[in-house]
Amino acid sequence: MIVYRQHAERFIVVANAGNRHAVATAFAERIQGRDVRVEDWTDRIALIAVQGPASPAVLADTTEISGWTTPLGELGYYRMAHADFVPSPGADPVPVHIGRTGYTGEDGFEVFVRTEDALAMWDALRRAGEGHGLVPAGLAARDTLRLEAGMPLYGHELSLDVSPVQVGLGRAVARGDDDFVGRSALAVEAAGRPVLVGLAAEGRRAGRAGYAVRDENGAEIGVVTSGALSPTLGHPIAMALVAPDHAATGGTVAGAVRGTLVAAPVTELPFYRRTK
Repeated sequence: MIVYRQHAERFIVVANAGNRHAVATAFAERIQGRDVRVEDWTDRIALIAVQGPASPAVLADTTEISGWTTPLGELGYYRMAHADFVPSPGADPVPVHIGRTGYTGEDGFEVFVRTEDALAMWDALRRAGEGHGLVPAGLAARDTLRLEAGMPLYGHELSLDVSPVQVGLGRAVARGDDDFVGRSALAVEAAGRPVLVGLAAEGRRAGRAGYAVRDENGAEIGVVTSGALSPTLGHPIAMALVAPDHAATGGTVAGAVRGTLVAAPVTELPFYRRTK
């Protein structure tokens, strides 16, 4: 999840949609005895993601948005600005929050607007994007992009049973904080546990989540967590959790794709890096 500090004592927490209730419950448990209030605004706020190299131009041309607290060109990655949105001609402006982030590996923005104004925002963004090649895209398209960018996703690479260290996210853990609520989970010995790797293969058949990964002798050494035929690269790619002694870049393992073993060299993540 992503946490934005909106004001000195006010935060916006954007959780994985499938974890909404789990996150709300976890917060409720941890605020006992503290001067903290948690409100679930899921049904009150809509999120529209504008992603890709042309996304800054699309936002700049959305004339219904104005009054940015941080100029668009100065808004940093994983930072949020606030602005005003006029949902229809002559209407009073309503507040919007715009974060420079997304889960596609490209530059992009996530626009947070009241649910009752979401359709108007969608239409405004579509009009602004007509000259920039903007098209609607669903979660399947987003998923191939985040896979190409090597971004772990909860329910695939991430779960309550997977340590951040296993998937290369150890840098995100505040180990020096004695109050860190995840300290006990990290105390579990990580040595010998599967680690996340990238797999690249030839042909057109991609391994999917749940497919077995095997060594040269056919022994199972891991499992594919995400896989797809990469639209950008033109060949199958996958992320997998495998035994550490098979995780070295340059080695070759085999993925069981619909009953057939397909050779898959272990490759460095991400598969694709955007040009900055």
